[in-house]
Amino acid sequence: MGVVTPFPAPAGPRQVAFDRMELLRILDLYGRMVAAGHWRDYAIHFGKDVASFACFRRAAERPEYRIEKRPALRHRQGEWALIGEGGAILKRGHELGPVLAPVERKLLKLVEE
Repeated sequence: MGVVTPFPAPAGPRQVAFDRMELLRILDLYGRMVAAGHWRDYAIHFGKDVASFACFRRAAERPEYRIEKRPALRHRQGEWALIGEGGAILKRGHELGPVLAPVERKLLKLVEE
């Protein structure tokens, strides 16, 4: 019949990205923060060694938080990091949920009876 020729793999470095469940978790938090009036804009960056999700109060400012995924640190400090506006690492870990916990605490409100 015919000969199947395999498609060549790209020679350059691969790009780091969020998988579907990670992005769903991040966008869920983003949507709740927008509804609460804290954030108004976001940016996503996919590089060869890091994937980053930046959250802005206003579009013309520095990001209030950056959520970064660095797979190279997966066996050391953890591949997830929450970085504040000044560039300081606020939380680092192996799982996304605990890293997002400080931001989720901002959404908690005391309800009077």
